[in-house]
Amino acid sequence: MNTNSNLYTVIYTTLIVVVVAAVLAVVSQSLKGRQEANEKADTISQMMTAAGFGSKEEFGKIGNAAVLARYAEEIDRAFVVGPDGQKVADLPLEKVYSPSELKKQNYNIKGADTPELPVFIFKNGVTVVPVYGAGLWGPVWGYIAFEPGSNVIKGAYFDHESETAGLGAKIKDDPEFQHSFDGEMIDFAGVNPFDIVKGGAPKDEAGKSLVDNKIDAITGATMTSRGLENAIDVWMATYAKYFLAEVEDSSDDVNANDDVNGDDAKEVKED
Repeated sequence: MNTNSNLYTVIYTTLIVVVVAAVLAVVSQSLKGRQEANEKADTISQMMTAAGFGSKEEFGKIGNAAVLARYAEEIDRAFVVGPDGQKVADLPLEKVYSPSELKKQNYNIKGADTPELPVFIFKNGVTVVPVYGAGLWGPVWGYIAFEPGSNVIKGAYFDHESETAGLGAKIKDDPEFQHSFDGEMIDFAGVNPFDIVKGGAPKDEAGKSLVDNKIDAITGATMTSRGLENAIDVWMATYAKYFLAEVEDSSDDVNANDDVNGDDAKEVKED
């Protein structure tokens, strides 16, 4: 065959493309298990960071196996609830929701189908739920942890795909921003469950926000902050019925205990 002909060039190019594609497919398939293991360990690390069991950096240093073992030690139960707040199904220990799975549920929340809303409860009573939405350049997601039976945020961890370094990327890279969620509240009964405010939320002398469901936006990252706020609002509004019922049940338990303690005290006094 004439190596200078157009036909030779087409055949040669086609063969090269086929061979390269085949090699890439084999490599991708061979690495798929490792990639999934890394993604699962990373997701669990984010959840446990939000729940206060350590930092993302600490979990990254101990390796996937140790992360999974720690998770198995700390997790109590996991299940899926619907928008009506009722439990739909239990989740097996090994099931977590990766960003790609959260993307699907985010689509369902917006009306495509009934969403699966995962709830993870640890043995110390802390509840962790995910959020997912759109930042400036790509998706943003994360996990918010709540104090037992409460709408008070214990901690949060957020991540992104391609936000601007030094600006929007601070939702992941700036511990101060993530810690600004600590002790704040989600207003599950409100129209806007949470606000990330450009210009700053009012603070007391100690620097603590005076508004329970409002924190400062990241300077210079208005669109990313707005995207994260929208993600939190959309997902928390979808979880609202579940959390409102949990907070009410917790209050009933406290009141019942107070009644019992009051009766005991009365009996002691009468004795």
